[in-house]
Amino acid sequence: MRTVTVVGASLSGLYAARELRAQGFDGRLVIVGEEPHRPYDRPPLSKDFLTGRADEERIALTDAEESAGLDAEWLLGVRARGLDARGRTVLLDGGRTVSTDALVIATGASARRLPGDDLAGVHTLRTLDDARALRDELAQGARHVVVIGGGFIGAETASSCAALGHDVTVVEAAPLPLVPHLGPEMAAVCAALHRRGGVGLITGIGVARLHGAPVTGSEVTGSEITWPPGTEGPPSRAVTGVELSDGRVLPADSVIVGIGATPNTGWLAGSALALHDGVLCDDGCATALPQVVAVGDVARVGGHRAEHWTSATEQPRVAVRNLLAGRTVETVRSLPYFWSDQYGSRIQFAGRRHVSDTVRIAEGAVEDGAPGADGLLAVYERDGRTTAVLSVDRPRPFMRARRELARGADPVESAAL
Repeated sequence: MRTVTVVGASLSGLYAARELRAQGFDGRLVIVGEEPHRPYDRPPLSKDFLTGRADEERIALTDAEESAGLDAEWLLGVRARGLDARGRTVLLDGGRTVSTDALVIATGASARRLPGDDLAGVHTLRTLDDARALRDELAQGARHVVVIGGGFIGAETASSCAALGHDVTVVEAAPLPLVPHLGPEMAAVCAALHRRGGVGLITGIGVARLHGAPVTGSEVTGSEITWPPGTEGPPSRAVTGVELSDGRVLPADSVIVGIGATPNTGWLAGSALALHDGVLCDDGCATALPQVVAVGDVARVGGHRAEHWTSATEQPRVAVRNLLAGRTVETVRSLPYFWSDQYGSRIQFAGRRHVSDTVRIAEGAVEDGAPGADGLLAVYERDGRTTAVLSVDRPRPFMRARRELARGADPVESAAL
C-alpha cells in the first residue's frame, strides 16, 4: 500500500491521519478538505468561539509542528466530486484526480436548511465560516434572535446569544427538545434550562416561512432592489421575522437554523458504495469496497450513525487498523457518549437509552421542573439493569457511572449511585 487518501480534513479525518502514522503507515498520505482551514474543533463554535472566549488559534486541532510530522499532502479548499467504481481514484474540483491504494471517507455532514433561507441574517452553525459570520452579525447589534430547532446546536447557540445580551426565542417543532436523546421526562427537565436562562421556548409548532425586507442601504424601485452606486454584492433582502404555522410572527434580526445535518455523501453517488443516511459500514467501519473505510458523521457503522465528538475520535483507530490489515479484525465497541454546555450547565449522557426504559433521579433533585442548584444524576433502567446515565452538573459521579457502563457493570450496584 503506497498511497492512502483521507477525504475530509475534519476531526475524524485528522484522527485517521494520525492513526495511519501511529500504526506504521509510512507511504504517501493525502488529505483532501473542502474548507480552506486546517482541522479545528467544532464544539466551541456554538459556545466559546461565538461569545469571544476562544479565538481561532485556540480551537485549532493541529499546529505546524504536528502537520510537518504527519508528512501529508494537504489539499485544502478542494471539493471531492466523485469516486470511481473500484474506489481507487478520487475526482476533485476542476477535473483533478488523486490515485490511491486505500481511502478513508471522513466528509462529515452539512447543516440542513429551510426553503427560502437565503435571506441575509439567516445562519446555520456548522463551520468556522458560519461561526465567523454569525459572531460578526451579533456584534453589529442584532436585537431579536430566533433559533429554529431546540437540539444541541440550537440550545447551545441560544445560550451563547442570551449571554451576549440578545433577546432570544427558540422554536422547536416537537413537543419537547431532545426527546429522542433523553426521553420525555429528562427532556422536559433540560428544556427548563431555557427558561432559567431567560430564553423563550416555543414547542409543538413549526415554521411556515421567513419574512424579509430590503437590506439597509438599498433603495426599492417597485419590486426591484437598487443598491447605491459603488456597493458590492448582488441585490439582497434581510430577515425581519419568523412566521409560525399558527400565523404568529416573531420579530427577528438574526435567525439560526439548527434542524439537524445531512451526511455528505453526494460526491459518492454512482460509486459502488452503499449509501443510506451515510456510508454503510460494518462494525469495523469497513465498506463494501476493499481498502475503503468511513469514519465520523458520514459513517453508518453497524447500522448506526452518530454525530458526536467521541465517535469521530474513537472510530478512526479501529478503521485504520482494519484498513491496514485488509479486513475487519476489530470492531467499534465504545459506549455512546455526548455532552452539551447550556446556560452555565453541563449536560452529559452515556449509554443506550430505549423508549421502554424507566428513569429515576439517583442524585440531586428537580426543582420547579428544572435541575436543582446542585444538579442531578438520572439513571435509565430496563429489566433491573442500568442502560444509560444522564448528568446535569454532576461530573464526578457521572464519570464513575460511565466507566462502569463501559465495562458492562451496573453503576447502581458497583458505584452505589
